[in-house]
Amino acid sequence: MLNVTTSILAGGLGTRLRPAVANRPKVLAEIRGRPFLAYLLDQLAVATISEVVLCTGYLGDQVRAFFGDSYRGLCLTYSQESKPLGTAGALRLALPLLNSDPVLVLNGDSFCDLNLGAFLAWHSARKAEATMALVGVNDTRRYGRVHLDDERTIVSFDEKDDNGNPGWINTGVYLLPRSLIQTIPEHRAVSLEREMFPAWIGKGLYGYPSEGRFLDIGTPQAYRLAKQFFSPNMPI
Repeated sequence: MLNVTTSILAGGLGTRLRPAVANRPKVLAEIRGRPFLAYLLDQLAVATISEVVLCTGYLGDQVRAFFGDSYRGLCLTYSQESKPLGTAGALRLALPLLNSDPVLVLNGDSFCDLNLGAFLAWHSARKAEATMALVGVNDTRRYGRVHLDDERTIVSFDEKDDNGNPGWINTGVYLLPRSLIQTIPEHRAVSLEREMFPAWIGKGLYGYPSEGRFLDIGTPQAYRLAKQFFSPNMPI
């Protein structure tokens, strides 16, 4: 059993996805008859993780109504924001419910078929303060780019741009210590990607290169690819 509490950031408004998924939160977008969040929870169950905190926001009552307090041996608890707090603000709000150190954090609108046990072992072996799982893509335009040095330390981030070059991108899977989560400002909207990760450069932030398949359902076009991604003939 992996003794790490997992927080899934499931509170996004999903504005870009609304044309394809209306009247429900993005994590309940249906793929092959199942909500997207179920695939993330399946991954955690296979990794023998026991505690999951769902950071909910927009239509969060639907998430609780669907999944309840348990799923495939996972104990589910909920941190419901009363106003949009962004990815970092939602995580800061949930801190009292996060019982491990470090905490495994997953974006609720992306999936990477990462070996979570190997990810945690790599993080521990490096004595990293925080680790971001990365995947290499041929075209980083939609995602932005993460730059590493030879020691796999993250040295900079590039914003999304029109240059379609290959590189490492953020998969939305992190191992974060409670000490860094406590530095997130409270009671306001804060972004992990745009505000906190750049601020944590030089504080032991590493990038873990992964070869796992990656999917982000943030746009209608990407959402249409999800059915093939989760095909029964494809490994998860």
